[in-house]
Amino acid sequence: MQETIRSVLNEISSWVWGPPLLVLLVGTGLYLTFLLRGLQFRRLGHALWLAFVKRRETGAAGDISHFQALMTALSATVGTGNIAGVATAIALGGPGALFWMWITGLVGMATKYSEALLGVHYREKDALGTMSGGPMYYLRKGLNSPLLGTLFALFTSIAAFGIGNMVQSNSVADALQHSFSIPVEITGIVLAIATALVILGGIRSIARVTEVLVPFMIVVYMIGALWVVALNISEIPAVIALVFQSAFSPTAAAGGFAGATVLLTIRMGVARGVFSNESGLGSAAIAAAAAQTRHPVTQALVSMTQTFIDTIIVCSLTGFVILVTGSWTTGETGAPLTAMAFQQALPGEWGDLVVTLGLVLFAYSTVLGWSYYGEKAFEYLLGEKVVKPYRFAFVVAVLIGAIVHLDIVWTFADIMNGLMAIPNLIGLIGLSGVIVKLTKEYFVQQGDIR
Repeated sequence: MQETIRSVLNEISSWVWGPPLLVLLVGTGLYLTFLLRGLQFRRLGHALWLAFVKRRETGAAGDISHFQALMTALSATVGTGNIAGVATAIALGGPGALFWMWITGLVGMATKYSEALLGVHYREKDALGTMSGGPMYYLRKGLNSPLLGTLFALFTSIAAFGIGNMVQSNSVADALQHSFSIPVEITGIVLAIATALVILGGIRSIARVTEVLVPFMIVVYMIGALWVVALNISEIPAVIALVFQSAFSPTAAAGGFAGATVLLTIRMGVARGVFSNESGLGSAAIAAAAAQTRHPVTQALVSMTQTFIDTIIVCSLTGFVILVTGSWTTGETGAPLTAMAFQQALPGEWGDLVVTLGLVLFAYSTVLGWSYYGEKAFEYLLGEKVVKPYRFAFVVAVLIGAIVHLDIVWTFADIMNGLMAIPNLIGLIGLSGVIVKLTKEYFVQQGDIR
């Protein structure tokens, strides 16, 4: 019976994350890119300045700064997908998959911008005095569809316990057991305590931790990856040429690599790109809605840098490490492939340490970010009274996830994660006129009508 359920869920998951949804995700990004006249390219410099130089708007309505909202969202997306997901894409789709991850990221920036803009525009203050927003609110208030709002919140609440919680804690436990022989029970207890100390204090506590943790973990991982690239700098031009060549032509079998058609290359690159940066899933709009901002466009510009950092920077570095070391032809896949690439390039135990530390920090930060997404989804469905019980339940789930293998639960949560995109994309397309209107108004106010 259990095998039958697992088989059915795997089939549903492959359909949910199959070509129709991927085409819809990328197509919506292209549509919004056209409507916004390539805003993510024209305004990227200004967006990065708002995120990392200005960082906050003092006196504006909201709970956390621009920078804290960005780091909270990044904590949820810069996760195991940046290590294991990139490796899987290249192992199955070949080097060209990295190119299609870039395309997904570039058009996804317009999607992320639009989600954040609507999240702030339709947000409201709850009975606890904090801001609440995201797709469930702009679907109900903007699109006048309470049903779609409820469906999004339902999908998010389930996904939070799987892809945003137990999957992550299990990844941490496995990594530490493999590298340092730490029992999974010990990891589970420590991780649960570390999670409780942060999330029981709510969004302000989460933001204070992520604004320190996320930059630290990204910089440490970047240093390790750039070290590998520097050691193999002469190979970079050939690697870039291989990425572009493989993106548009079949990749021949080599070593343990079985070969890939162009269609498989595109599918793997787009699927892993979307899974990593979550553009189109609507999750980041929940964090954006908490930001202190006077105009939705300001936070939307900041939020779109999330996809740039996640995919164009972090995923690219992982891809370059795998390709420049030649590890992609070994037949290995997932996190072990990334670990192998780092171990081959860096001396001593440094390679294993970079990947293990990256997995642990990336997964833990994902738990923190998704705890807030799940909280707001449950609050939307059941009211403010559920917030405290939810936080305690989330902590317990971290412990369970580290110790127990729950394949069926994880697969079901993965399905819910993909289903989040459907109501959200309907909302983005249906409210695209609002997105364009608010964007034009903002830049006219700024005296900039480019």
